[in-house]
Amino acid sequence: MDLADLKPGRLSPADYARNFADAHPPLNRTQALIEAERCYYCFDAPCQAACPTGIDIPSFIQRIAQDNLRGAAEAILTANPLGGLCARVCPTEVLCEQACVRHANEAKPVEIGLLQRFAVEGHFARPGKPLFERGLPTGRRVAVVGAGPAGLAAAHGLARHGHDIALFDARPKLGGLNEYGLASYKVAGGFAQREIAWLLSIGGITPQLNRRLGRDITLDGLLAEYDAVFLGLGLAGVNALGIAEPQVPGLRDAVDFIAELRQSAPEIVAVGRRVVVIGGGMTAVDAAVQSRLLGAEQVTMVYRRGPSALSASEYEQHWAQTHGVTIRCWARPLAVEASGGVLRGMRFAATRLEGSQLVDTGEQFFIEADLVLRAIGQAYGDETGEAAGAAIALEGGRIRTDAQFRTSLPRVWAGGDCRAGGRDLTVEAVEHGKRAAESIHAALTQELAHG
Repeated sequence: MDLADLKPGRLSPADYARNFADAHPPLNRTQALIEAERCYYCFDAPCQAACPTGIDIPSFIQRIAQDNLRGAAEAILTANPLGGLCARVCPTEVLCEQACVRHANEAKPVEIGLLQRFAVEGHFARPGKPLFERGLPTGRRVAVVGAGPAGLAAAHGLARHGHDIALFDARPKLGGLNEYGLASYKVAGGFAQREIAWLLSIGGITPQLNRRLGRDITLDGLLAEYDAVFLGLGLAGVNALGIAEPQVPGLRDAVDFIAELRQSAPEIVAVGRRVVVIGGGMTAVDAAVQSRLLGAEQVTMVYRRGPSALSASEYEQHWAQTHGVTIRCWARPLAVEASGGVLRGMRFAATRLEGSQLVDTGEQFFIEADLVLRAIGQAYGDETGEAAGAAIALEGGRIRTDAQFRTSLPRVWAGGDCRAGGRDLTVEAVEHGKRAAESIHAALTQELAHG
């Protein structure tokens, strides 16, 4: 039988170990002290203003320079309880480091992300007395649905105020995007779970795993049992290609491919010799680079618009290209081609802009592929709709909230990628969860004050 060349085990164990090791080794103590001395410790620092969680960057860097790792970690984790993971995956090159004064003067910013990682991981290695303690019990109970960055941050913030938290997630592990949606080489060594263990150590947070909203629990049921509900549902749906998609091996969603890699040994994950990734964002880059690291010989990212419209940062684009990924712009999917139940490749239509409209040029081309990964964005699957027993107002296909993260339903808050108007950044999701926790606490405190 003629089968596509899709199989696991293309490389040696040594190759896999090298390819999926930490992509960016941490700074050692000497390197960190030297880098910390480059900081000007600006008053009203632009780097801090550019950080979605408002970390006091000059303060934590100065504490590193003083060899005070505990103090540095406290400054970071007070503002961002997932500061270790954000240090690894944040696009610092377009956030805090882009705003660094040294970037403007010398074209080389202070390595803020690496310093943040050095401080947090150094503290986790020798934690000593807990940095944060749970507040006195209030007797109030909050359900947090979704244990990704927003939900984890909300749970931690609420626990600090003394509330009891039930943390629900549809998957068998906590972490959401941090555990299932990031390239393995970004969070090597099981770091996501180590940080979650630290976060839960505050107490008062009870994980409820394998519990999906709309299947195992309903919003009405939660509202009957809990004083407040926070929804950090992320984006569970995957956008379709908009063309016929035959049921053939090798045509799959990039998010599932990435999740499989995070939860499996790389040598058992099947990859083709020729891989096509459709999309131009971070997920597309993670899927494309990891395909190469699994042993694919030819990997092509295809995006319908021009290079300036790619949502992956320039750093991520360069990362892909230096790992042998070809980025081909100005092309949209036209057909998935298969014969005899075997994927053969993708046919594309070349595109161009006419004014603000994307149109076909009339040219078509074909790329052979054993594996095609869809990475054209995720969508909010309305798990709070009819099946869940209550309806929440949406905006642009995501949950609408006010500035305090309150939804259209009383006692229900939302944040993270499922909230309308966000930038789909891990660090922004953390900020949503942190601010929503303060809003929920204020509401519960007011209720307590009124008896």
